[in-house]
Amino acid sequence: MTRRETGNSTSSLPTPLAGLSICFDLDGTLVDTAPDLVRVTNEVIALEGLPATNYGLARAAVSLGSRRLITDALDRAGHGVDTARLDVLQREFLSRYAEDIARLSRPYPGVCATLDELDRMGARLSVCTNKPGWLARPLLDALGMTARFDRIVGGDEVPASKPDPSHIFTSAGHRRAERIVMVGDSWPDMEGARRARCHGVLVTYGYSYRPQIRLRADTRLRNFRDLAPALIMLFNRHRNAGSY
Repeated sequence: MTRRETGNSTSSLPTPLAGLSICFDLDGTLVDTAPDLVRVTNEVIALEGLPATNYGLARAAVSLGSRRLITDALDRAGHGVDTARLDVLQREFLSRYAEDIARLSRPYPGVCATLDELDRMGARLSVCTNKPGWLARPLLDALGMTARFDRIVGGDEVPASKPDPSHIFTSAGHRRAERIVMVGDSWPDMEGARRARCHGVLVTYGYSYRPQIRLRADTRLRNFRDLAPALIMLFNRHRNAGSY
């Protein structure tokens, strides 16, 4: 259950990040899911008699979805299939992934401790992911992370997913952009933050398929543990300037 469903809440005492809503991307930001996604890709292309694909190249395409993972792996092997067969392979991928979604996936270092720290500081936390909700929730459940969030909003649960700003607003639960931060690892996250006119934090260890230098992030972090102090500094400046 999410934090809202369990009734968990932060203290009513003043806290450094009170009133701030932080929306997190999932794959490549909170959880390193590439090992499972590439594992399942290899299982699926093995049905075509192909060997394991290049891990590094497949990892870079994780944020593009299951169909792209499969087609890229087939292309690297010089193996073509028609659309009907590709549909079958994608269904097999999703079935296999859902059955064993967290065999190898783990939160990135410092993620869980930092989420707990942000909660104690008064921030409201949510997941804003283009991953389908019917996969995002079981993944977070399997990793014991669900209760840390007010909302988990998958890309299939909104009329338009990131970079559409409405996805971010739905995840935050409001449209006060000055009180929303979007934390992610790739273009849909940073472009979504830009369109929503909220603060975008790029974690540079993730799965960006575009050069990170081209992503217009307001803040860049190499380590998730640095998120809390970065936000405290940012929103202290905003409060002092009277813009928060």
